[in-house]
Formats: sequence, C-alpha cells, structure tokens
Amino acid sequence: MHVAHFGHSCVLVELNGKKILFDPGAFSHGFEGLTGLDAIAVTHQHADHIDPDRIDPLIEANPGARLFSDPQTAELRGGAWEALHAGNIVDLDGLRITGGGGRHAVIHPEMPVVDNTVFQLGTAANPTRFVHPGDSLWVPSTPVDVLAVPAAAPWMKISEAVDYLRAVAPRLAFPIHYGIIAEQAWGVYFGRLDEMRKADTEFTILRPEGDAEF
Repeated sequence: MHVAHFGHSCVLVELNGKKILFDPGAFSHGFEGLTGLDAIAVTHQHADHIDPDRIDPLIEANPGARLFSDPQTAELRGGAWEALHAGNIVDLDGLRITGGGGRHAVIHPEMPVVDNTVFQLGTAANPTRFVHPGDSLWVPSTPVDVLAVPAAAPWMKISEAVDYLRAVAPRLAFPIHYGIIAEQAWGVYFGRLDEMRKADTEFTILRPEGDAEF
C-alpha cells in the first residue's frame, strides 16, 4: 500500500492496483495536478474535505474516476456522484470499498449533524486494510491495518483522539486533519498519540506532500 499526504485530510491511497484520492479540501494542496485516479472519495460536505473551487477541475482531469461520497454530499452535487451508505459495498475491479459510520461527530449541540461516511478499503477477506474516518470516531468491526487518525479538530479533544486510536487499535496509524493548527503545535498532538497508543500499534507521521509505503 502506497500513501501520499496532501495536507489536512487529503490522502492518495494506491492499493490493489487502484488509486483513490480522499477528501481534496480547502486546507490541502498538491492534489490539483493528479491524473489517472480510479476514484475520488469524499467523507462529508464540509469545505475542508471537498473544496468547491477545485473539485470540478480535478474531476475533469480524471474522467474515468468514480465519485463516491456520503449521501448528503452526493445529493447536493448530483451528477455522477454515488452515495456510499454505511454497510454499502462497492467492488472497484478487485478493490473492495465498504461504507461505515454515517454521521459527523457533534461539533455543538445547537449545530446540525451532517452525514459522514467512513471509507474502508481492502478485500473480502480483509476489508479494512485502510480506513479513512473523515470527521467521525466510528470504530470498524474488523481489525484495521492502516488508520488515518484525526489528530486535531474543533469537535474533538486530544483525549478523544487517543481513545479513538486505542479503540481501533490498528497495526499502523498516521495523523490527518491537522491543517487547522500551526506547525509548531504538531508535536503537542502527535506526541500524545504516539505516547499513549497501544503497544502493538505503530505510529508514524506522514507530513504534507510526503508519501510512504505501508
């Protein structure tokens, strides 16, 4: 599995010969010139996960890419967007995509909670080789190989990020969703995740516009 990070929650995953780009949002950079994508996946409608100014040119540059999102985003954008509900399974020529979760974490009790699809990539035998939760702390029911773990958010305390990482207990985790904090503060968030993870979880930092083989 090859993973490239374009900042905040935007990552490109190459698995089973397929290229899936997740959450090309307003706080992410460097994804604009990507071509040859097999799918673009958006967890939810917020602009830091789908940039309204850059999503259409990205789609035009990747005419063969299937477009997956949570149900509300698919309804809002229409066209070729396919809603992936919790429990839905899509076979992308040998790569299984399974929907999970369903709702965004609560930001404030007075704010409406939007749809949020957790994307799980893998195979029938191992459906959670990679998990992108978006803005959700939903825990998959099967063992997770690689988890993109939200590190910082207006809707989340550090303790919640740590508890989520422990609950999922992946083989490997790397932080996402930290475009909202200054680089000088990364160590505060990453340090807690690294120090307080379970012993059998490896934690690694994938910097924006960096990539790694997992």
